[in-house]
Amino acid sequence: MTATGPSNIARANWLALLLPAALLVGAWGSQLIGGLVPCEMCHWQRWPHYAAVPVAALALFAPGRLRVALVVLAALLVAVSGAIGVAHAGVEYHWWNGFTACTASAMPANLTAAQRLDWFMHLPPVMCDVPQWTLFGVSLAGFNAILSLGGAAVIGWLLMRRTR
Repeated sequence: MTATGPSNIARANWLALLLPAALLVGAWGSQLIGGLVPCEMCHWQRWPHYAAVPVAALALFAPGRLRVALVVLAALLVAVSGAIGVAHAGVEYHWWNGFTACTASAMPANLTAAQRLDWFMHLPPVMCDVPQWTLFGVSLAGFNAILSLGGAAVIGWLLMRRTR
């Protein structure tokens, strides 16, 4: 493993703190200001970011190897959120079936009117396989995947980069 300088560790630390914080602000902003309602898988993506923020904040005050270890842990947490984002985006784009109750399934055939009403009434309010918002065909889960996995890779690169 190559030696890293304090500037690279500091940059990685700040990125490990600010990236998940910014993504959480975006998620909460889209919910509270934009009116989007998160599904179950959306919440799953937030949990690793909730953990990464205090870990990276703690790393700012940690000495030497402990700081590096905490930044690595924060980067791994950010990457986990990105991996969940990949899984969620795949469900939204129907690349694979969902694995939660919030994934729509086709209504069974030959139901009575009462059975159809009952079927609709038991659907979750927000479906995991229907993106509520997209930009250029990329959903919020897709953006989380791109930014989280890309950010985790940059953090790792900064930690491994030799200072000159």
